[in-house]
Formats: sequence, structure tokens, C-alpha cells
Amino acid sequence: MFIFDFFPGKRIHTTELLESPLKEDRHVPLKEFSHLYVGVLNDYDLICSKPFRGTSVDFDDCLMLAHAHRDTIDLERLDRNFREMAQYDISETRILGNLDRFMDLLRRERGHE
Repeated sequence: MFIFDFFPGKRIHTTELLESPLKEDRHVPLKEFSHLYVGVLNDYDLICSKPFRGTSVDFDDCLMLAHAHRDTIDLERLDRNFREMAQYDISETRILGNLDRFMDLLRRERGHE
């Protein structure tokens, strides 16, 4: 029913997060069992990690999450986080193009063309 991906440290696939997702404000608690804690990435890290690949599926996933949390996601913070993460990647220019594309899609969806 569920598929779990485990990534050691602060990397998701080939994307390195700015801070460890284990820090208190870097994840959202989901469920705690006697010997297992389940948490998910915060919205900013989750959204920032997907457009690094630049596929339409990743953009769609991010748009759905941004739409679901429309009232709580700060676009300026999202932009800052993404740009900072991109600085550490060898393909910074390509990745920043992905950010621009995603932010354009997001603004259009929110009616801010």
C-alpha cells in the first residue's frame, strides 16, 4: 500500500538539502510507534527537491502540494531555499531554469501572471 524511500544524511536522490531533515523544524511528524518514528520532509524541502530533475511529473507533484498548502507556503522563502540549494549543484544554471519554470507555473495557477 505504501512505498518508502530511505535516504541517509541530508540527500534525496542526487539533491542535497540545506539542513538535516531530522532537525525539529525540517520535518513534519506523521506517526510515532514504540520503536519507529515516521516523519515527512517539510513542504519547502519537498518542493525544492523535486524540480531539480525538471520532469513534468515532478512539477505536477509540486504544484499539487503548493495548491494544497496554498495558505501556508511563502513563495519568497521557497524561491530563496531553492536558489541556495542550487548553488551547491554542478548544474546550477539548468536547475535555476527549472525553478523559474516552476515558479511561473505556480504563479499562473495562483492567478498572478
